[in-house]
Amino acid sequence: MDSVTTQHIESSPDVAGGKPRITGHRITVHNVVIWHERMGLNADAIASQHGLSLADVYAALAYYYDHRQAIDEAILADESYVAELRNRTESKLSGKIGG
Repeated sequence: MDSVTTQHIESSPDVAGGKPRITGHRITVHNVVIWHERMGLNADAIASQHGLSLADVYAALAYYYDHRQAIDEAILADESYVAELRNRTESKLSGKIGG
């Protein structure tokens, strides 16, 4: 990582599962990517809604573009895990609705 990215992005095994995150926050690069790329939020909106600086948001996006394949794979793995949990866990409401 370059000095600007390391100033804004860190990772440690004991926080956020070791995922790269905004320094001083539990907000991961993955979170920023999903908000920006999938939900269509711009950097200003992400920064203001989550108490970040624009530099934090842009550093997270720069980190993503430098590590795109690995981060996309991690996001996909997380989504697959959530889908699997949903399929294995019956909703407590499903038996009450229409019943």
